[in-house]
Amino acid sequence: MRYLFFLFLIVSCSKSLEERCFINGDEKYFNSNEEPKAFTVKDILENKPDYLEIVNLKNFRSFKKDSLEAVNLYNTLEKSEKYWKDQKTLFSDFDEKFFGQFLYSFKQIEGNMKYALGRNCLGYWLLEIKNDKPSAYFLGLSFSHYQFNKLQHNPIVKDGYFQLEGSFVKIVKVPGLPGYDDYSAIEDGKLFKIKLEDLVKDSDHDGYNDIFEKSFGLNPNNKDTDGDGMVDFNDLNPMFKSEKNKFTQLYETLLPDYGSENLSNKNYYFEIFISDCDYFHQISPKYHVLFSPEDSKSKTDYLKVTNVSSHGIGKIKRNKNNPNIFYIKEWGNSSMTYYSAEYKDGQWILEIGGGYVI
Repeated sequence: MRYLFFLFLIVSCSKSLEERCFINGDEKYFNSNEEPKAFTVKDILENKPDYLEIVNLKNFRSFKKDSLEAVNLYNTLEKSEKYWKDQKTLFSDFDEKFFGQFLYSFKQIEGNMKYALGRNCLGYWLLEIKNDKPSAYFLGLSFSHYQFNKLQHNPIVKDGYFQLEGSFVKIVKVPGLPGYDDYSAIEDGKLFKIKLEDLVKDSDHDGYNDIFEKSFGLNPNNKDTDGDGMVDFNDLNPMFKSEKNKFTQLYETLLPDYGSENLSNKNYYFEIFISDCDYFHQISPKYHVLFSPEDSKSKTDYLKVTNVSSHGIGKIKRNKNNPNIFYIKEWGNSSMTYYSAEYKDGQWILEIGGGYVI
């Protein structure tokens, strides 16, 4: 259980390349958009990381009250414009150092140290600027189950601990808004605490804290997880060595496209894909990517309790009559597209064969 990354490799290698990457007969595409399990308080406590301390508070602000008070800060156009303008000014130093990779809250200044809470598509982070040098430490707490109050009256770093008040929550799907999640409290009045020494620990000194690496399947004791000669922090595909062949090229062609925006220097921004396919693993992407196993038993503890994959690309299906034509699909939160792909003169020609957008 210590490093589920290696279990992932064992499980993946137990299947043939054909099984991992190609559809046989009537086999269905793997789809990442499965409905997550509804967790109870008992489930959350049983799956909480060992380094997290939870204190039950006698006096606290409920999730509902906190949400309503926060909404009142920007419930009119005038208030909203002022709020976001003030936020941009307050966190301009963090935004400059982290290239806009996070939503920021709870700024704290202690001498030559600056702290803030960051959130991105992967989860929550403690952000630090020390002597003008930025660092980000992943908390390993799923936003599917943990919510911090938007209004906090105590510093987020105190007496050697990161700490925030909040609630256990569950996701509530909003009808008519695919991909949009709302939250409802299932138990209020919690103080979540993590020792700073546990949070900032980076055993291999690669720039990612151990909690991040264990959460997503990297090796916290090796700064070059895939052994390709590039440190994980700078490697756009840190889990697997990149290879060049026509099928990795096909997967690269179907990756989400963000135009001319340069994401390669955004070391805390990742796209997560659920796939066991070697060809997919071997891509050379333009931004940082990570992979999660298809089998839930092989996932890391963090990936078992939260879905951070917003895009997916399926397995490949062969055309029985033409060895150069294949079929494949890709999807997002509210769309699905089917392609016919022909490999001709060293490149792929894609034709849309169907799909939907909600």
